[in-house]
Amino acid sequence: MDDARTLLESLPPDLQSLVRPSVPLKTLTSLQVGGPAALLCPIRNPEQAVRFHALAAERALPFFILGGGSNVLADDRGFGGLILQVATDYLEPRGDTVRVGAGYSFDGLIAGTLDLGLTGLEFASGIPGTLGGALVGNAGCYGHEIGEFMVEALLLRPDGRLETVGPEDFGFRYRETDLRETGTVVLEAVLRLQRGDVDQAARMRTEKILDRRAKHPVDLPSAGSWFRNLPPAEAGGRRRAAGVLLEQAGAKEMSEGDARVFPKHANMIINAGRATSADILKLAARMKTAVREKFQVELIEEVRYLEP
Repeated sequence: MDDARTLLESLPPDLQSLVRPSVPLKTLTSLQVGGPAALLCPIRNPEQAVRFHALAAERALPFFILGGGSNVLADDRGFGGLILQVATDYLEPRGDTVRVGAGYSFDGLIAGTLDLGLTGLEFASGIPGTLGGALVGNAGCYGHEIGEFMVEALLLRPDGRLETVGPEDFGFRYRETDLRETGTVVLEAVLRLQRGDVDQAARMRTEKILDRRAKHPVDLPSAGSWFRNLPPAEAGGRRRAAGVLLEQAGAKEMSEGDARVFPKHANMIINAGRATSADILKLAARMKTAVREKFQVELIEEVRYLEP
């Protein structure tokens, strides 16, 4: 924390006015858990991204990339480096494509593109977080993924370079990309949609939101699905839902302190009040062990853990 405070004092006035010290991570994550981040650095344009990244590199400070905080468990001990919060949140139509800041709300993007007469993303209605997080994790549901729609993206590479790349550089696959653990920052993307039946798309959007509300803890602190679904049991089959195995292993009855498995979905952990990061990690470990012992299957975490 001392290194971060020293850095804050040495920043140029224009950057110093943007940066906030000692910001509780519980206010930045959907689980509402986490201690203070030494510095919160909002990125609203590529120039700021390059400058904040360079400062972290010069001082050898760790940094973590955060969007909407919907798929993250932050430790209660906090984080002693820089939180680079992607806040690029513009939406610009270009015919059948849109240029979108990576900090734009993913669900807000779906609503916004329908308002522009563009369809295609309505399947993902209700998914929390930002476009950047959705792209890095290749968010999807109901047989579709965001990677299907990306034309190109502007990235800040770990060496500080800005680079425009195509989908092949992401390596899109199920709930995963090559960028996830590299420290690369997605700043904006161009998506290709289509001029379809907007009324039908709007009805689908309403259906998906209602379905998500019925099954997911949309009004409770949660990080979404904790574990990834499993590969198909046979070639050409559908992925096996981790929630089904967790339910059969008794996960719905599990809790640790105020960390509890959501009663309607065994693959989701909720913060029922004052859950700590230790509570949540212990509960997730119990869930994983129960499935391993009952089915000899090793679940893989989908939620990222921000260590101190």
